[in-house]
Amino acid sequence: MSDADDWPHDPDGEEGSEGRRKYGHAVLAKKIDEDEDFPLTAEEYVADYGDHPVRISYEQVASVEEIFEHVEKEEFADFVEFHETLGEVMREHGYWFYEGAEQFVDA
Repeated sequence: MSDADDWPHDPDGEEGSEGRRKYGHAVLAKKIDEDEDFPLTAEEYVADYGDHPVRISYEQVASVEEIFEHVEKEEFADFVEFHETLGEVMREHGYWFYEGAEQFVDA
């Protein structure tokens, strides 16, 4: 696990995971405004937030850039598309710690 000093801000602080109340997908989504930021390119998002920490679980922190290495989509038309794409990528590549997540995803 990374030390908080390795990041531009503490992953568990107000700029990161809102005092440990938000993990993973929620941290990624709260960085953008649903009404103003779309369409949004993956390149823009990583340029703005690439070095930001995302707490995946109580043991794991990854950078936005690390997560986006697995994103093949270049542009997101809206917030829903962003959510769906990131959720799928995070589940497929070990960045989703929620037990039972598969019950919410169509097979």
